[in-house]
Amino acid sequence: MSTTEIAQRLVELCRNGQYADAYAELFAPDFKSIEPVHAAMPAVVGVEGIQRRAALFHETIKEVHSGYFNDPQIAGRFFSMALGFEATYTDGTRRNFDEIGVYEVKDGKIVKEQFFF
Repeated sequence: MSTTEIAQRLVELCRNGQYADAYAELFAPDFKSIEPVHAAMPAVVGVEGIQRRAALFHETIKEVHSGYFNDPQIAGRFFSMALGFEATYTDGTRRNFDEIGVYEVKDGKIVKEQFFF
């Protein structure tokens, strides 16, 4: 798959809530996922790392009210997209969370994702 095809497929799967399918289909087994240093888990590797990060994240969320994944922007073997959600956290606060994801593709798989928020 080309970078454009991978980017479009990732957006499609994410919009349908099929995150596990996206990681299984589009990501290299040892991909790196990076978040800002102030995040709870700023760097993880592979699906197991993502699953641990997701579990930690879901412990802080009481209810997700809405979310979005914008169309990707392609640049060679990289693409980016804006994404976010509105949620009520377990502490009772309701707020928006917006970020930019930048993805690197090599040999037909995503090898790195990095989030800026």
